[in-house]
Amino acid sequence: MKQGTIIKIISNQYTIENEEEKVVAAPRGKMRRSKAPMVGDHVEYEKVQDSYRILKILPRKNQLLRPTVANVDQALVVTSCKDPDFSERLLNRLLFVVELSNVEPIICITKWDLASEQERKTIEAYLAILKNCGYTIVYSYPGSDDQALKAVLKDKVSVLCGQSGAGKSSLLNRLDPSFQLQTQEISKALGRGKHTTRYSALHEVAGGLVADTPGFSSLDFSNFDLKHLDAHLKAFAPYIGSCRFADCNHINEPDCHVKLAVEEGKIPLAYYEDYKALKEESLNRKVFYGKE
Repeated sequence: MKQGTIIKIISNQYTIENEEEKVVAAPRGKMRRSKAPMVGDHVEYEKVQDSYRILKILPRKNQLLRPTVANVDQALVVTSCKDPDFSERLLNRLLFVVELSNVEPIICITKWDLASEQERKTIEAYLAILKNCGYTIVYSYPGSDDQALKAVLKDKVSVLCGQSGAGKSSLLNRLDPSFQLQTQEISKALGRGKHTTRYSALHEVAGGLVADTPGFSSLDFSNFDLKHLDAHLKAFAPYIGSCRFADCNHINEPDCHVKLAVEEGKIPLAYYEDYKALKEESLNRKVFYGKE
């Protein structure tokens, strides 16, 4: 019996890789009915005559549905400065989605070269506060050496998120031109069935593994439990547990250390306002449906 990581799934063919080999296996029939393996899964497998069979899926630390991938280390929140313009609100909500999914967010700023000096100053001022809150921030644009970004990706399993046009594909192709070739090769192999055949994969980029399709394409929070949203947010972490009330929602309660941090400029006001809006939506939804 051996262990490895699933790096590619095409239909019912599961490619497993470890330090010694790369093999194509199929899961046991019983496993397919109960819980199908997904890309990123760490599995136990064995060779049976001339074929390989997946015996067991090892415990997952997390799993995502878009893209379908397990055991993700981080998500690059790709945010452009121009075309589309930088949006504090979009960045904040993407950070919330990533952190609610128990994935480490990395803010990646693109198209920095297209921003004016004044636009850069405004963006930098906002990012400086987020950096002080503990968020990692890297920049990527044509002409940059991308050393910081490469260091972030190395030895990690990553997914990308961000609005259309933010530069996700350009970023990956600039880091590793073979990335586009890898995806094109698989699409060609799938042929006409590429839209109906189940397919997902992790590709080697900058010494790490990157999901081939952007994740978190939706900012729908309806499937998340927002009751403890505050406990997931990196910017709130230093203040959780220090408010007067143990169940503080950080909205209307007195002696709230999160609100004090916002007043002192330690947490961005826009970040807090987006948190507050989500919490109020969640609380109102519970009252409306009679869940409280």
